[in-house]
Amino acid sequence: MKAATYPDFSVLLVDDEPDWLGSLSLTLESCANISNILTCSDSRQALAILERGQVGLVLLDLTMPHLSGEALLEQIAERHPEICVIVVSGLNQLETAVRCMKLGAFDYCVKTDEEDRIVGAVLRAVRMVEMRREYQEMSSRLVSRELRHPEAFSGIVTADRSMLAIFSYVEAVAKSPQPLLITGESGVGKELIAKAAHNLSGCRGKLVTVNVAGLDDTVFADTLFGHVRGAFTGAEQARRGMVEEAADGTLFLDEIGDLSIPSQVKLLRLLQEGEYFPMGSDLPKRLKARIIVATHQNLPEKERSGAFRRDLYYRLRTHQVQLPALRERRGDIALLLDYFLEEASRALGKKKPTPPKGLAQYLATYCFPGNVRELKALVYDAVSVHRDRMLSMETFVRSIERLQPQCPTTGASQTRQNPFAGFDELPTFSDAAAFLVLEAMERAGGNQTLAARLLGISQPALSKRLKMLKE
Repeated sequence: MKAATYPDFSVLLVDDEPDWLGSLSLTLESCANISNILTCSDSRQALAILERGQVGLVLLDLTMPHLSGEALLEQIAERHPEICVIVVSGLNQLETAVRCMKLGAFDYCVKTDEEDRIVGAVLRAVRMVEMRREYQEMSSRLVSRELRHPEAFSGIVTADRSMLAIFSYVEAVAKSPQPLLITGESGVGKELIAKAAHNLSGCRGKLVTVNVAGLDDTVFADTLFGHVRGAFTGAEQARRGMVEEAADGTLFLDEIGDLSIPSQVKLLRLLQEGEYFPMGSDLPKRLKARIIVATHQNLPEKERSGAFRRDLYYRLRTHQVQLPALRERRGDIALLLDYFLEEASRALGKKKPTPPKGLAQYLATYCFPGNVRELKALVYDAVSVHRDRMLSMETFVRSIERLQPQCPTTGASQTRQNPFAGFDELPTFSDAAAFLVLEAMERAGGNQTLAARLLGISQPALSKRLKMLKE
């Protein structure tokens, strides 16, 4: 498999010394993983290369025959102001450096500088160009609200506006090499969003998923970074880590909020330095994977309590999406119900049953602490035991009544909190009963059978109450 190039725009090196071009190319590739490099030894040809539109950064020598570096810098600033330019000169002259910066150069380096100085300048410039492009991409996508690749989200069933906005954002940042943090309760679909981001990234490598919950520091390091032979007792063979397995692809770390502090330090170094050491090895390896992380935990709260490192948190949240709970997108319940009925029937070898009238409205009254995953489990359970053409409502009712106490703001919990406690003037018993009936009918979408279930009374009793309200 051919390795992916980095960055996704070209870096053009312009110098009349072929040996220097070759040396700088090797340095950038070995020290910064920059492989998308073009070279030009005749400054007169540089503008023609830029006209092709693939270049985002130019490293430019000043002293060249035919067309000097300063003259070329001035032309680039005039014709291609969006392209970043770093001057790499053989002369360390302050006046020349100031003049180049005034002409629009991003930085000025001297060829005799240490490699780290030049590589650092290039990496800063690459990141600046990436951020500029990401901002422009996000602006256009979020304004238009149109997805260019809706097929990437085909595994996520929704018509919710907040979810569609998240799709637009993910599509906009998918090609960014910076980390993506996905947060949300368990069961909301964080892994599906990670898969969509990977599919949209253009990475040639695979998506490698690691659930880091419960991993101690040693197991975490071995899982991610691998080890060399003899690294520890029992390490009879070398083993590639998941970072290497995900090379030119995406490494998805799930449940990142459960990492221990020592493991957080290792992850932070991986992100900051872009390199890691397999256990037992003194030779570093380059990070060549995009990092996506997810958690159901409240990372800002963990950071404030000292359980999660602040520097790692801010490094991870460069791009961030918060997925809504299912109770915050109740309009999707009917769509998900139909989708899971079809899926469950196919998986269990049964004909798709007809859901009873009012089932979607009834499900919408439940808080779903397990979110979409819990709804899927309820549907599979109901389909597995159904016999007739019409799906039984009772299977769902029994399950939800058993699970209802998990919802802190529903059912008996509200009674214990006494909603009338803050009233200055209490309603009459008849008024309170009328309000309850009207609210139940509203939540049930006008379905009397469902409203009666919500109130814990029979349907005839509810019908009698409704007649009294009309009198």
